[in-house]
Amino acid sequence: MKNAIQVGFWEKLARIILKNRITILVILSALTIFFGYQWKNLSMTYTEANLLPKDHIANKDYQKFLDKFGEEGNLIVIGFKDPKFFTPKNYAAWTELMNGLKKAKEVDLVISLNDLKKLEKDTVNQKFVLAPFIDESKVLDAAYLKSVQYDLFHNLPFYEGLLFNKESGSVRSAIYMNKALVNTAERKVFILKDLVPKIDKFEKETGIDLKVSGMPYIRTINADNMKGEIGLFIGASLLTVSLIFFFFFRSFRATFISICILIVGVTWSFGTLGLFGYKITILTAIIPPLIIVIGITNCIFLINKYQQEIKIHNNQAKALQRVISKIGHSTFMTNLTAAIGFATLMITGNELLFEFGLVTSINVISVYTLTLFIVPIIYSFMPLPKAKHLYHLDKTYISTLLNTVTTIVKGKKTIVYCIYAVLFLVSLNGVRQMKVSGSLIGEMPKSASFFKDILFYEKEFNGVMPLEIMIDTKKKKGVMKPATIRKMDELQNTISEIPELAKPVSVVNLVKYAKQAFYNGNPEYYQLPTSQEQTFILGYAKNATKNSKENLMKAYVDSTGQYARITTFMKDIGTDEMAKVEGKLRKKIDEIFPKDRYEVTITGKALVFQKGTTYLAHNLIESLLFAILTIAILMLYLFRSFKMVAASLITNILPLCITSGLMGYFGIPLKPSTILVFSIAFGISVDNAIQFMAKYKDELTQNKGKVKKSVFSALRETGVSTFYTSIVLILGFATFTLSSFSGTIALGGLISCTLVFAMFANLVVLPSLVLTFEKKKTKKEELENLEK
Repeated sequence: MKNAIQVGFWEKLARIILKNRITILVILSALTIFFGYQWKNLSMTYTEANLLPKDHIANKDYQKFLDKFGEEGNLIVIGFKDPKFFTPKNYAAWTELMNGLKKAKEVDLVISLNDLKKLEKDTVNQKFVLAPFIDESKVLDAAYLKSVQYDLFHNLPFYEGLLFNKESGSVRSAIYMNKALVNTAERKVFILKDLVPKIDKFEKETGIDLKVSGMPYIRTINADNMKGEIGLFIGASLLTVSLIFFFFFRSFRATFISICILIVGVTWSFGTLGLFGYKITILTAIIPPLIIVIGITNCIFLINKYQQEIKIHNNQAKALQRVISKIGHSTFMTNLTAAIGFATLMITGNELLFEFGLVTSINVISVYTLTLFIVPIIYSFMPLPKAKHLYHLDKTYISTLLNTVTTIVKGKKTIVYCIYAVLFLVSLNGVRQMKVSGSLIGEMPKSASFFKDILFYEKEFNGVMPLEIMIDTKKKKGVMKPATIRKMDELQNTISEIPELAKPVSVVNLVKYAKQAFYNGNPEYYQLPTSQEQTFILGYAKNATKNSKENLMKAYVDSTGQYARITTFMKDIGTDEMAKVEGKLRKKIDEIFPKDRYEVTITGKALVFQKGTTYLAHNLIESLLFAILTIAILMLYLFRSFKMVAASLITNILPLCITSGLMGYFGIPLKPSTILVFSIAFGISVDNAIQFMAKYKDELTQNKGKVKKSVFSALRETGVSTFYTSIVLILGFATFTLSSFSGTIALGGLISCTLVFAMFANLVVLPSLVLTFEKKKTKKEELENLEK
């Protein structure tokens, strides 16, 4: 690597690039076509992100549950709260809607009012039978439908909390999707092309507002929204950076060249996703606009250097050679550090972040390579820039800015350090207030229609996020033992008392319903049977399921009778609240289920996601420290000075602290999206420090070791690019706030804030620290000047 970063190498590379211009352009064009072809492999994700390593205990528990009972996130609920429903016209429209959904191959089961079954006792055959709840021959009678409404809310406690809310009068139906299709592209087709149009038709015919939710529906609509935002991000990023670029350089051709490079970079980034077979997720969706924002900074550095060289000596060949040998070297290091910042996400053990870190780090280097090759080659075919293209180099506001910065660095270092200290201490106070929080729907847009429906179900049915409890009795047919049923009922009573959880359902509910049916449907008998009653009631139940496809217990008890599940749903609660809920459940489980006779697992996709959020937060410090250490070693290798490495790190740790403090003060939690802020921001903010340090090192050689002169020369030359790139990055990342996803908005806003302070730090704090660390040399230089 040492030879690879020496100046001689870069001079040779410059000659190779400029001598083989056509060949290089052909190769780049072929690669672009290749990556464009890989777009055919792109597709949206159809499942939630798994934030935990595959071997994590929570993942193992969840997989064990799936092996026994299959996919649990296959439920779609359609509900309403409208007294006008129980009329012949509206009921007919509802029946048409439900019957239409039943016919879809993507649907396994529909439990709805129009075909609701009630358990009745057949005394002749001594078994229970499932009889229709509604007599379809009477549904044209409005009075009959009113009696159905009363009967539903007062005589069927089994369905309370599942299909209706007795207190508010809201009703819902349950649509269970085919478990084999629920995580495939067919789910999207069914929901967008079949379910949504049917719901729209029902609403137009009846005027009843239907509320739709459930994980398959939420995932699909959310993915569709995310797909629409990809184009928004790319367009907004391109437009923003192009306008700013043109404002600074006032050159159409420079702007056009840069846009072409960025478009190719976007093509390569999507192509990389397709090549690796990765799905587009909420994280990988931001890679293309991220590459645009980062890529434009390379264009700024190279084009600005080219124009500076032309202004000095008006020699195009010499200018292009220096662009590659001087700026190519320093921008390589800045892009390498940015890539390292992203690559550190790969060590978290999380598949989603691994994919994001890998693809982003590869494409950061790719867009750098594109810029290094294309900018000099294209400019070599063009005439020299005109005076108007170089005018920006002498703009008054740039000169004023650099003069102000120089004055501050020369004589007001104490004030700079005081401001640094105050910002650092205030930030630390904010860091103490940071919280970890995450949920399956916490990253989703609050403005989306389905989010309002989620709130409806949280109010009426205590949520739609599935939470599962699996009970292993360690014996075949152990579930139906009276002791096990009583223990499960006691646990369900605890669940019912937790306000964040919905009414649970399990085989216990069926046993209670069986007793009610045994006593001719009297709702007062909806309770567990006594030991004397149980023999008769279970006899009826066994006869009912014998030679029948409608086994009422198969969804809640496995085929061996050893495993049972208790299903509940929970509200969109944060990680802290979920930990408290889990603690209450675990305490009760340990109290009533002896560990030597039972193994009880709390699981479910929502719980796994929230544990993943906590896992990522705990690994954040590890990955960030790894990034800082790696970059520090790289800078030490380059500059061979612990003082210079310390100056760069001290400078760029401040923006991270300020960002953390802002998150604490404004209540922005650490979650999967905002966790990315630190690695991204540090990798980018340290770039300007490397540009300055590389130029400072070069100036030291030219100025025979004179520190002050070298510092201010480096500040003058890199200050323009630092200012330009910082403004472009700040406004470029600000385009992320156009998103409807709260996590993406926070990501863009926080990175922009970080880069604002990073600009201040790299323009003012860094040169001040260099002068302070080299105080002995600067004093010696001053004495020598006095003697002269």
